[in-house]
Amino acid sequence: MVPVPLRVPAHRVSPRAIALWLLRALAGFVLLVGGAALLASWIDDARWSWLPSWAVSNIWWLPVVVAAVELPFLVVEPLWRYAVHRWELAGDVVYARSGWFSRQWVFVPVSRIQTVDKEQGWFERVLGLATVEIRTASYAGSSSIQGLDAGVADHLAHDLAHRAHQLRDDAT
Repeated sequence: MVPVPLRVPAHRVSPRAIALWLLRALAGFVLLVGGAALLASWIDDARWSWLPSWAVSNIWWLPVVVAAVELPFLVVEPLWRYAVHRWELAGDVVYARSGWFSRQWVFVPVSRIQTVDKEQGWFERVLGLATVEIRTASYAGSSSIQGLDAGVADHLAHDLAHRAHQLRDDAT
């Protein structure tokens, strides 16, 4: 058997996935900065006497520092994830690449698929996106392709279910 070189999957996710990942990152950003601001407003000299006095007197910097550290991630993460996330259904295998700090390549033989689900979270519904969840009996569990146009996700889920039914073998 001749080894096949690893190549980039053919299809990008929807460009609206950038907005999806931006909204998710923004929600985390607001929670972190808001939590830091709440903590800073709660700290005073009486209860926090064990802290250095310079830290207590400058505690208002805490949400500013948290925002400054998180802001680059807020901007870079959605663009980076869009550049990495790809998928392809080629013959009897579906494969996807995802991640942003670490990358994950997933190869799922269509004949091993047990269920195919289309999911839409709140942000995804607003943006007209969906996630296709592919489950097998593998120890690795399920695989997913996020950031697909809802119509593409419908077609992919239907096509995968149809092909899995046609290619099912005795090992599943």
